[in-house]
Amino acid sequence: MTENEFNELADAVFEHIEQVLDENDEGIDYDSNGSVMEIEFADDSKVIVNRHVPNREIWLAAKSGGFHFSWQDDRWFSQRDGSELYAKLSELVLAGAGKKLDF
Repeated sequence: MTENEFNELADAVFEHIEQVLDENDEGIDYDSNGSVMEIEFADDSKVIVNRHVPNREIWLAAKSGGFHFSWQDDRWFSQRDGSELYAKLSELVLAGAGKKLDF
């Protein structure tokens, strides 16, 4: 995958996450500069979403750990545990905000 292809896919991820958060913004704040998004919860805990261009990965960071996702079969999957990006993000938001969001 080229850098441009990766950035197009990553842009779509960030836009999708922002859309879901905007539709369900009760107690969840976020700030995005295009390559890093901080999702903050009422208890001041955070989930960081980051595009890692050199590895062509989307990274999630939270209290529970760091997760790296690469593009496979038209979805973002973790090489470590096989989890899917949006499912993992939903799990992390549930842990941080106590509410289930479907990304």
